[in-house]
Amino acid sequence: MDVSMRGERSYDDPCGIARALDLVGERWALLMVRELVFGPKRFTDLRRGLPGPSQNVLAQRLRELRRDGIVEQIRLGPPAATQAYRLTERGRGLEPILLELARWGSDLPITSGAELSTDALMFALRATYRPRTRSTRRVEYELQLEPDRFQVVLDGPEIQVARAAAVSPDAVITTSPPILRDLIYTGRPLDQAIADNLIMIEGNRRAIVRLIGSFRQPPLPIDPDASTLPRPNDGS
Repeated sequence: MDVSMRGERSYDDPCGIARALDLVGERWALLMVRELVFGPKRFTDLRRGLPGPSQNVLAQRLRELRRDGIVEQIRLGPPAATQAYRLTERGRGLEPILLELARWGSDLPITSGAELSTDALMFALRATYRPRTRSTRRVEYELQLEPDRFQVVLDGPEIQVARAAAVSPDAVITTSPPILRDLIYTGRPLDQAIADNLIMIEGNRRAIVRLIGSFRQPPLPIDPDASTLPRPNDGS
C-alpha cells in the first residue's frame, strides 16, 4: 500500500533512502529493530529494552513494522508458550545497516545519562570491537546477564555475538549490563569489581582482560557548562 494512502507522513521522494525512511524513519522504529536483532522478544521484553516511549507509542510502531513486513508475530514454545515478535527476512536486512550506523554513532560524544539496554550493549560490542593484541587465537565467552545469556567469540579481527549459551567457553562472566559496560567503556577496575561482588568470573583470567581491552572507547561526554572555544589570536 502506498504510504500516502495510510494518512502518514511521507517524503514523497522516489529515492531508495526516502522510501526506506517512509517505513523505518518514525521515532523508535529502528531501535525496536535493534532490540530484535538477537532474537524474538515478548512485548514486555521490548518495553524493558525501550523504557523511553509510552506503551501506546511502542504498540503503534510495532503495528507499523508488522504491517510493512519487517516484524512478524510468533508464538514461543515451552516454557514461555506466549506471543512474541521477531524480524522477518526483510527486517533482518536492516541489521548491517544498523551496525554501520552504530559504528558511525560510536564516534560521537555521549550526551545521555540513560542506561544501555542489554541488546544495545551487545550491539555496541559489535560496533566498537577493536582488538589491541596481536593474538589471533579464537576465544569464546559466555556472558550471563540475568535474565539473558550471550555467546561472544573473538576470532582475530572478527567478533560474533549471539543470544545463546557458549559451546566451549574459555571464560564465563556473570554480572549486570551496567557493570559490564563500565568495565569495557569507562575503565572501572576489574579487581575492585570482583572484590565488591559486582562480577563473578570463571575460567581464563587473561581471556577476561583481553575481552575488556578489545573495544574502542567512546569520546568524552559533552560538558554543557564548558565555555566556548577561545577565538584565534588575530593580532589585535
